[in-house]
Amino acid sequence: MAGILCVTAHPDDEAGAFGGSLRLYHDRGVQTAVVCLTPGQAATNRGGFSCDEELSAVRRREFEASCALLKVTHGEVLNYPDAKLYRQNLYDVVCELVLRIRKFQPDVLITFGPEGGVTGHNDHSMASIFATMAFHWAGRSNRYPDQLNNGLQPHVTKKLYYATADSPLADRPPITLPPSTTIIEIGDYLQTKISAFKAHTTQSPLWPRVEDLLRRRGKQENFHLVASVIPGAIQPETDLFAGINAV
Repeated sequence: MAGILCVTAHPDDEAGAFGGSLRLYHDRGVQTAVVCLTPGQAATNRGGFSCDEELSAVRRREFEASCALLKVTHGEVLNYPDAKLYRQNLYDVVCELVLRIRKFQPDVLITFGPEGGVTGHNDHSMASIFATMAFHWAGRSNRYPDQLNNGLQPHVTKKLYYATADSPLADRPPITLPPSTTIIEIGDYLQTKISAFKAHTTQSPLWPRVEDLLRRRGKQENFHLVASVIPGAIQPETDLFAGINAV
């Protein structure tokens, strides 16, 4: 069965940045997985929780509720520190993502771009770097060879995409977004995406702004094709799996 792996930085990223596509492809029979690197314990909006441990636990439950609405096959929140991904050992974080790629064996990996997405968030940038390296290394037998036991094998994911948009947010530091190569029409899943974001109740102060932004951007999600096993020049796409069946 075909599969998509989404690598994010915080609970709620799966909904706001990727939710429409995750639900759309689930309903097309694709297995979907989300690996979130942090439990979001450094969030400005804390839902009344002053203790990082309590907030982490609540945000993990919110992530589970969001993934249920998006029908995510497998959702997982790792325990790296929110707002400090840039301080983590790159080789170790990539190791964890490589292991999950080898286990889940996705055809497509989606994540943020190194600019940090429309918010330019530092953690989004680091999630991009970690996920990109894992995409390239998971298929090589000389990367983390100690993982290759009990039947686990290198896995080559066929396509890597960064989420992108037509324009950045006006009140954030300037960023340069990757051009859109792939437009996914999510249709009525826009409302599902908004509902999944609202499953993150600690982030309720952001709900009006996020919903307004998502509705203004319309019923589509944009991606930039970064790497592909399919040879040749990039062509405009309307499907993350375009060309894969021909490989």
